[in-house]
Amino acid sequence: MSVQTPNWIRLVLQATAVLAFSSTVHAQGTIKIGEINSYKAQPAFLEPYKKGMELAVEQINASGGLNGKQVQLITRDDNANPGDAVRVAEELLTRDKVDVLTGSFLSHIGLALTDFAKQKKVFFLASEPLTDKIVWQNGNRYTYRLRTSTYMQVAMLVPEAAAMNKKRWAIVYPNYEYGQSAAATFKTLLKAAQPDVEFVAEQAPPLGKLDAGSVVQALSDAKPDAIFNVLFAADLAKLVREGNTRGLFKGREVVSLLTGEPEYLDPLKDETPDGWLVTGYPWYGIKTPEHEAFLKAYQARFKDYPRLGSIIGYSTIMSLAEGIKKAKSTDTEALVAAFKGLQLMTPFGPITYRPEDHQSTMGAFVGRTKNEGGKGVMVDFRYMDGAKFLPSAAEVKKLRPAD
Repeated sequence: MSVQTPNWIRLVLQATAVLAFSSTVHAQGTIKIGEINSYKAQPAFLEPYKKGMELAVEQINASGGLNGKQVQLITRDDNANPGDAVRVAEELLTRDKVDVLTGSFLSHIGLALTDFAKQKKVFFLASEPLTDKIVWQNGNRYTYRLRTSTYMQVAMLVPEAAAMNKKRWAIVYPNYEYGQSAAATFKTLLKAAQPDVEFVAEQAPPLGKLDAGSVVQALSDAKPDAIFNVLFAADLAKLVREGNTRGLFKGREVVSLLTGEPEYLDPLKDETPDGWLVTGYPWYGIKTPEHEAFLKAYQARFKDYPRLGSIIGYSTIMSLAEGIKKAKSTDTEALVAAFKGLQLMTPFGPITYRPEDHQSTMGAFVGRTKNEGGKGVMVDFRYMDGAKFLPSAAEVKKLRPAD
């Protein structure tokens, strides 16, 4: 004779099973990455960047997650406004309960989030903003930075700029933190390499509001031998179009930060100028195993070629993953310690996060632009290891406040 289990016992057993399942799920949990960026304002770079992040998260979760937990990426738009970025960061921490913060594109927003991380004692990986203040003058123990900085990229260009032996230089840059920093660094480093250099004109239009006609005219009137350009995105396209029309670049050397990135080079199409010395990302010509593996995975997933943003987004998530694995935790202090000297492989090769200033040694490609059948490409390019273009630990000590 079978004995039926009384209803109340069945209910207790069911409740116990549900509680056990809930407890297991909670124990496994998720690692939440809160990411803040200017998606609406800078889509050319940040749409591929987001795809790079998504690819990294998918690969991590497919391989079992981090420390037994799946990774969840929560992205928010900062409206290209530092105040909004800080507000969103607060919401990510308090409402979404994220474990770490990352992101930012525009340098002044990166600085706002760097300060937020210091005030709130939360780990922040600045993925893309280029200003050196993030790791030097405004650096703090909670903030690390991935992308090759303004100083590093300018330092990569200056030796060849000095070798041009041009005395009269004009400079054009967007009038905010990144542009101001790039212009100041270029002047300092070029003057050191070529003491007789003269800076005969500076044009600093507001970001995204270039009056191309007046800027190009002012540059032409100064009769420079060479031009250093820091404009990007729509401002760059306007400068190139107006400069081509008025013959600004004819017979002049141009050194141009970021212009070789597909985000900004591709839209120029048949207006692409020949022979500019640039930093960028010639994805079609990099034959290292780590880049070819990334390229294959990215193209399979998105049916598109990567931009530099794709590399930065992917490497941001992979950096956080390696840091979390090393720390065996998402605890802020454990992450701060884990990132000191953290090493990992990226599509650009191995990088290290330097203990002295929290800057990664990710490098950049330097080469020349070429108009190849109505499409802009980089030629004669070479990869410059970021570690070779950073100040020593002793120099950093003078630049950076004590943690």
